[in-house]
Amino acid sequence: MNMSRLREMIASISRHHIANGMTAFLYAITGPLAILLTVATVGGLSTTQISSWIFASYGIGGLLSIGASLVFRQPLALVWTIPGALLLPPAFGHLSFSEILGAYWLTGGLIMVLGAMGWVTRLMRCVPLPIVMGMVGGVFVPFGLKLVSAFDNIPWAAGLTIGVFVIVSRTAVLARYLPPVLAAMIPGALVLMWTGQFHVQAPIVFAMASPLLQWPAFSWQAAIELVVPLTITVVAIQNAQGIAILQATGLHPPTGRLTVICGVSTCVFAMFGSVPNCLAGPANAILVSSGQRETAYISGIIFGVLLACFGVWSPATTSIALALPIGFIGLVGGIALVPVLHGVLNTAFSGPFRLGAVVSFLVTLSGIELWHIGAAFWGLIIGFATSWLLEPDEIRALWKTL
Repeated sequence: MNMSRLREMIASISRHHIANGMTAFLYAITGPLAILLTVATVGGLSTTQISSWIFASYGIGGLLSIGASLVFRQPLALVWTIPGALLLPPAFGHLSFSEILGAYWLTGGLIMVLGAMGWVTRLMRCVPLPIVMGMVGGVFVPFGLKLVSAFDNIPWAAGLTIGVFVIVSRTAVLARYLPPVLAAMIPGALVLMWTGQFHVQAPIVFAMASPLLQWPAFSWQAAIELVVPLTITVVAIQNAQGIAILQATGLHPPTGRLTVICGVSTCVFAMFGSVPNCLAGPANAILVSSGQRETAYISGIIFGVLLACFGVWSPATTSIALALPIGFIGLVGGIALVPVLHGVLNTAFSGPFRLGAVVSFLVTLSGIELWHIGAAFWGLIIGFATSWLLEPDEIRALWKTL
């Protein structure tokens, strides 16, 4: 970047850019981080592995967001896929973490090919979205239920957390500048500290991250179970949502190039143990929520800088976060998932392919494993087969548009 362009960008910074960038950042390090920690804890990952995951997801994701926003002059939040992370808990039971990392590498390669060959739009049109959303809903529900189960172990913290979340969500002025999930976490965490349920396992050291390089192992089982669902969540759900949000504001994100970037960065993320990279819909919605469209990319840069700093100091953030009871982390993640789950289930059950979507949802929710291949894969397969057999008119209508 030349100096004149840098001066122009600095002169264009407004309160909208700062507020949008900071709000998107606070969103990214509250509910989504709680989901990451919940998944990682279920998988039995070590503190070092979790710290490395946060470094890649947030640190490298922040740098990608800065670079993409500068190059394309649009606010582009490139972070980790939440639905992709939620696919992992069933897989942890029969796959090693190295095999899961191998699936990440294969997913990154497939995403790169789709982007480079220009097949992204065609893939999005071929896949019946309600059936995919049924699968995603089945993956989300067990984590959403942690919102309820928290009342068994931490009733006072759970009640106060949800109460504050509702109050802030209902107060438009507060919700605009203070993410409700963040506002709800603070009093809940204070109650846990007051009752002695905040346990720091080791002294918190404010040190920069020392990323852990992790090597993949490739297996057919992991490839069959994870690669297709992971690719669909990145390309047809997360990226499609983020692109649609930007297009609705009059921007024109480069779909093919962004897909290639997500494929390459997914392989980089996998080196440090993180789930695939994607264009985040909710964060992008916040980044373009106010201010001038022409300079909205500045919000993306501010978001990226804050995210990169958070990732670089991941050892401290990981230690602090893991000092909270797992029930509270699940509670916060469940609160963050409720509005997302509402949108997912609405898409799944309010349009065509509803029968296939219901079957996809139920199969995925069941947690069934056939030939050591997890339920998310079978949810897609059996859901599509159901629509093929029992909703043929809707299948034919879809294929006529191809």
